[in-house]
Amino acid sequence: MIDHASPTIVVFDSGLGGLTVLSPIAARLPDSRLVYVADEAGFPYGGRSEQDLLARVERVIAAAIDRFRPDLVVVACNTASTLVLPQLRARFAVPFVGTVPAIKPAAEQSKSRCFAILATEGTAKRDYTRALIAQFAKDCRVIIHSPPALASRAEAWLRGEGLDEQALLADIAPCFVSADGAQTDAIVLGCTHYPLLLEAMTRLAPWPVTWIDPAPAIAKRVEHLLGPAASAATIRTGADVFVSTSPVVMSEGLHQALHRYGLADQALVHLELG
Repeated sequence: MIDHASPTIVVFDSGLGGLTVLSPIAARLPDSRLVYVADEAGFPYGGRSEQDLLARVERVIAAAIDRFRPDLVVVACNTASTLVLPQLRARFAVPFVGTVPAIKPAAEQSKSRCFAILATEGTAKRDYTRALIAQFAKDCRVIIHSPPALASRAEAWLRGEGLDEQALLADIAPCFVSADGAQTDAIVLGCTHYPLLLEAMTRLAPWPVTWIDPAPAIAKRVEHLLGPAASAATIRTGADVFVSTSPVVMSEGLHQALHRYGLADQALVHLELG
């Protein structure tokens, strides 16, 4: 176990979805310095080829490690984690914590033995995802659905744009299946952007389901690796950094969203990849 009084944690994602992972980390480790890295110049990742994604993520992570010298890196992206973690761990000495579809918890919690995975195209087609289903959910009916615009819809909503609820309902509707006496009773949120829209999805859902978000388990793993916080009651102030691979203007809406998800008084950094 690594033991640091005030560790630096990099949380990386293609865009702003990884804030849903950063939030429980901030709550568990209030004394940490959080560096949120958004590869907004490369967003979205879902349709990228595996070779392109490998190269892209390694390039961004290398630049972030060189600049911020973190004690731990969280890859808060299912599409990236299901592919790039072995390569990152082979190259860099810093510990990595990934984000992968919560298929095992879904299989354990589903009483109907019918659940859905809401994921990007990249995560849905990955061998890693298929292997998890074969290992943990072979006795379940598993619906995999990849709405092409859902991550972008969540990103836009967080930045303060409107939400087309009818389009959102169309995005999630294929996850709700009722056949042969069983219906979907759980949905795995297989992209960190999707929990941003959880309130709306819950309200629009045809019937109640359990929405499974891996973020709390990821935060628990980070805490295990870094050691428990000195005081869980500590209020986060200052020192946090918001990093983007695109030049970003810190609007009031973006500032408030970042603060709401756990980045306190964040500095804004443009990470140039050269």
